[in-house]
Amino acid sequence: MLGGNFGVVRKRFTHAYNDIISVENLLLAWREFIRGKKDRKDIQEFQLRLMDNIFELHRALENKTYIHGGYEAFNINDPKPRSIHKASVRDRLLHHAIYRELYPFFDRTFIPDSFSCRLDKATHKAISRFKCFAYGISKNRRKTVYILKCDIRKFFASIDQSALMEILRGYIVDEAILELLSSVVSSFHSTKVGIGLPLGNLTSQLLVNIYMNKFDQFVKHKLKVKYYIRYADDFVIMSDDYAHLEALLPELSKFLLQELGLSLHPDKVFIKTLASGVDFLGWIHFTDHRVLRQSTRDRMFRKIGENSTPATFASY
Repeated sequence: MLGGNFGVVRKRFTHAYNDIISVENLLLAWREFIRGKKDRKDIQEFQLRLMDNIFELHRALENKTYIHGGYEAFNINDPKPRSIHKASVRDRLLHHAIYRELYPFFDRTFIPDSFSCRLDKATHKAISRFKCFAYGISKNRRKTVYILKCDIRKFFASIDQSALMEILRGYIVDEAILELLSSVVSSFHSTKVGIGLPLGNLTSQLLVNIYMNKFDQFVKHKLKVKYYIRYADDFVIMSDDYAHLEALLPELSKFLLQELGLSLHPDKVFIKTLASGVDFLGWIHFTDHRVLRQSTRDRMFRKIGENSTPATFASY
């Protein structure tokens, strides 16, 4: 194991278990959880006995008798085939309660150039950062910009739960919180027990960022990479030196495999010049412009054809 904090001072999560499981936090989590979902049958059934259900969940958590339930599995194709696992309303409410308390703390530990599933980040800002980096490296288009583009293979399905819990232990001292997180994490597995996180959980979005933050810190503070952007399982490193990017690749692969049990997708790793066009976050980026990826364009028109409402047009 490579290990190490790479000179980064480790903050501690100081909230208590009771802050997460309090009736007040569960009620606030419910309000956030039901936004845009009020017409769904399972939500309506839970809401019929809302306070009874919330007090029952609170008591189970307080008495340490809470057991996470199973998942309903289904597949989507947007933009590529994905397996989604949906927990019960009760469990998803708890996920929101956990997220409410943990996200503000952990978000402050992340690097600025991690953009997935974070407030005030997302794809638009990642693309703007990409453009800003490219402009700075090229010295106003006077130098060639090389881009190392990588994709992590089977990202959610490959998360090592033991490694994740070890990372969480480095931040959280309250054993009750750790036990609760462990029950959520271990409620699912992909290829074998102890491996994988479900795509459908709100907590998974935060947990994979916590997991990959270890890699982000390695890239920024150990490898001293200046021009690095990560969005979930996709990341790019930019430079005016092709050989430098080529030399980084074995170090990146080694750390991902040894520390996080992750591997790079062999068909989705390349070093290209920006002038030749680089596919990142649904766009093909060039030196002075970008164009929509063909698959993104096709999906957009298909979605508009299926649902030709003003809201759909506005979103695209």
